[in-house]
Amino acid sequence: MTRDADCLFCKIAGGEIPADVVRETERTLAFRDLAPQAPTHVLVVPREHHPNVASLAAAAPDTLAELVRTAADVAAGEGIEAYRLVFNTGEQAGQSVFHVHGHVLGGRAMTWPPG
Repeated sequence: MTRDADCLFCKIAGGEIPADVVRETERTLAFRDLAPQAPTHVLVVPREHHPNVASLAAAAPDTLAELVRTAADVAAGEGIEAYRLVFNTGEQAGQSVFHVHGHVLGGRAMTWPPG
């Protein structure tokens, strides 16, 4: 499994840093965001390091599919039927940790356009 020794999310996925884990699979981990932007705000990450969603899709499409399934399971487990799944790619788009992660946001009305 590919890991980056300096990556915050690799450390969380490896159990080196504690997190409020909501759901996990062999290839994914879902945990609550420390600065929630909605009543439900859970991050879903692959255990393997990929810097963004495009690189994950190119290298491991099955893991990307599992990540999306995990996000749907998180939403169901949180009792929300309507939710937003957001992937920020690049600093200008708001990505601050360069390990692909999907934000599961729900529990309130979402406006459009975002940001």
